[in-house]
Formats: sequence, C-alpha cells, structure tokens
Amino acid sequence: MTASDIPEISYDSAHLGSSASLAESLAAAATALHEAEGRVETARLAVRLATDIVPDADQAGISLVERAGRARTVAWTDEVVRTADAVTSCGAGCAVRRPEIWTSPVVRVEDITACDGHGPVLAGSGLRSALFLRLRGHQRRFSVLTLYSREPGAFDDASVRTGRVFSAHLGIALESVEVQEQLAEAMHTRDVIGQATGILMGRMNIDAAQAFDRLVRASQKGNVKLRDIASRIVEVRATE
Repeated sequence: MTASDIPEISYDSAHLGSSASLAESLAAAATALHEAEGRVETARLAVRLATDIVPDADQAGISLVERAGRARTVAWTDEVVRTADAVTSCGAGCAVRRPEIWTSPVVRVEDITACDGHGPVLAGSGLRSALFLRLRGHQRRFSVLTLYSREPGAFDDASVRTGRVFSAHLGIALESVEVQEQLAEAMHTRDVIGQATGILMGRMNIDAAQAFDRLVRASQKGNVKLRDIASRIVEVRATE
C-alpha cells in the first residue's frame, strides 16, 4: 500500500473531527504503516502519508533527537526538507533547542523563517510554518515527525488533532518494527554463536559448555562482542 492508496479527505475544519473519510484514511494509513518492511521503509512511507492526511502539511520529515543536542533527519518528502535541516539547523535542530519538545507532544512554530536568523534561506525554500509531533521514545532519545507548510501559521487545532492521531499510529508502528528487528537480530546472533560453538567442538574435541566458555573468554580478552567473535569463526570456516 502506498500514499496514493489513502482515500482523499475533506479538510473542512468544522467537520474534521467526525469525518468518516478522515477515519478511513487514518485506518488505511495505520494498516500501510504496519505492513511496511523495516524502519527505513516505514519512515519513508510515513512522511508521504502525513502530507496526504494532515491538513495544510506540504512537506514532512522524521528526525531522531537526542538530549545531548544531536538531531538527524532520517526520512523526508522532498530534498528541501533535508536541505533546510542541514543548512540552517532548523527542522530537527529547532526541535532540539526548544525545551518544550521534551515535555510536550506538540510544538507549533508559526513562522520558521525567524528561526536562528536564517530567514532568507528558509524563505527561499518556501517553507514557513512547522508542526513538531513527538513520537514515543525515552528520556534521552526520541523521534519527531515534523510537518511543514508553505503558509505561516498554517497548523490550527484541527491539524494538531489529526497529526497527533497519525503520529500515535506511527509511533506504535516504529516500535513494532524495532521489536521485530531486535528479535530477528537476537535469533541470528543465537544461530551464529551456535555455529561457532559447534565448530570449536569439532576442532578442539571439547563439549558445548567448554566451547562456549572459550568464546566468552575470547570476547572478554579482546573486548569484542561475543556475536562478532562467533561471526569471525563462522566466516573463517566458510573460506576453508
């Protein structure tokens, strides 16, 4: 499912909260997000869906924000979003420097051309106002969905309500993907360690416990992850 599969919705703010088409669009978007494969595809799909669903959103980006002051844009609808972030340190950078982003799920910027004195650059990009929607995360790091409009002060309460519902679906989808990838990595790690243990058992005529103990000691001695030690043994065996 792609952004083009999402039904068009009416952006009449007077009926936005109860719009059946809005509900259908959000449901379709939630399904599409959960069907996407991996974090990268989920994020790329999300920014396209966000501009279709949230009223007045012309561009969108997803950024990883850390309390240490670092921010990185990981998905964007148009190069102008990434360029604005990189050149002006606005976008995700603005989110980092706004203390309220750490305590509030929503931050509105009426005119981003006033951000950090980079007005001329941002004015040339055509981006004027922004809506930051904080996704689920923890105290030191979280993701932010940033929506941009070509008009100043574009995001009203209706836009915020729709954005928050969409970002809730997105946050859950991203967490689900992360858990799946962690489980897949754990399974792969277990398999690689098992293979390496078997190789050592055969080479050194030792039992499984002794082989695993040798892997652990090699990991500790070399200050290398157990998984990496095991991978090296498996790779060497494959070339023999």
